[in-house]
Amino acid sequence: MRITTATMTDEAERNASIAVLPVGSFEQHAAHLPLTTDTLVAAAIAREVADAYGLFLLPPVTISCSHEHAAWPGTVSISATTLTAVVGDIARSLEGSGIRRLVLVNGHGGNYVLSNIVQEANAHPGPGGPRMALFPRPEDWNTAREAAGLTTTAHEDMHAGEIETSLLLHLHPTQVRDGYRDADHLADRPHLLVHGLRPYTLTGVVGCPSLATATKGKTILHTLTTAFQDTLAALTTPAPAPGVRENPCD
Repeated sequence: MRITTATMTDEAERNASIAVLPVGSFEQHAAHLPLTTDTLVAAAIAREVADAYGLFLLPPVTISCSHEHAAWPGTVSISATTLTAVVGDIARSLEGSGIRRLVLVNGHGGNYVLSNIVQEANAHPGPGGPRMALFPRPEDWNTAREAAGLTTTAHEDMHAGEIETSLLLHLHPTQVRDGYRDADHLADRPHLLVHGLRPYTLTGVVGCPSLATATKGKTILHTLTTAFQDTLAALTTPAPAPGVRENPCD
């Protein structure tokens, strides 16, 4: 993972009006992926979009809400309240330096609270328009899956499976350990919020890492970078007028 090496002078010359904050996690990713997997993924996506669109890249938040993985060694979490406070403090600090828009690049599906943070930030946007966005959206991930030819669905491929292993094979191949080709495990998780992940997998895997390739990972990252245009447009253009119906039922 490369943390930004920009200097004060670099950022003054860039004069970005939008910052990008990667939010990862520190949690089990089975025996073949590192605890920092979600952080590595979020940081890579954030760097790609920052470079492509001229945005202010922030260092990642490396510990977040991983309570569903608490049964495994190595997992460390903070509360949703703490994560909310951290993001809020960062947003206010940025605004003090003249950057009022922030994109949260989320690498961990369990960070549900980030959606609420973005909604609240935009409830009263003011004359400058929206203040915050969350990326990638589920539809962005689905588009990337389709472009890369992934075999599994988002539901099947929940954790340490095809998509995460593909991204790590592309981004940090030396961090992917042997055994992923024999680690496939599929399971529904009807009460994940109640019981956590442990009742549904002994290894921490829910997905098919055996299907992962570096080529798929490269395509996923490229597709997400392109898809970011839509989020950027939503953040920087006026919302549609109230009452507009693009596809009326009658």
